[in-house]
Amino acid sequence: MWLFLLLFVCAPLVELYVLIQVGSVIGALPTIALSVLTAAIGGMLVRVQGLGVIMRVRDSLDRGEAPALDLIDGAVLLLCGFALLLPGFVTDVVGFLLLVPPLRHALIRRYIKVMPVVPVGGAGAPEQPRIIDGEYRRED
Repeated sequence: MWLFLLLFVCAPLVELYVLIQVGSVIGALPTIALSVLTAAIGGMLVRVQGLGVIMRVRDSLDRGEAPALDLIDGAVLLLCGFALLLPGFVTDVVGFLLLVPPLRHALIRRYIKVMPVVPVGGAGAPEQPRIIDGEYRRED
């Protein structure tokens, strides 16, 4: 509940305060232009990195691997794009920070625990052939 209060009440108030302070220093029109410019540049950067994520997901699927971390990377990029499209400089800073791949990957690794792949027979068990018992009849 506190997260929603912080997200929907405090964040817009902080954005408004920063926009008013920047507008009082550089003027209203340059502040609006700067906000639109950061949204446009951020949108282009998110698009380029998103295409890279799509290519990595496709390569993982072609190799027969599950692209779980790449999909999480794409989801974080989606949130990053949303933050960059919101008017305001605080969300733009957060969005641009998440566009830096090492920071984004460190954030993902901090909150997502990657489980090691364990063979079906248990840890360290050698892989044995799979035997399927059955009967068949040949009809010509």
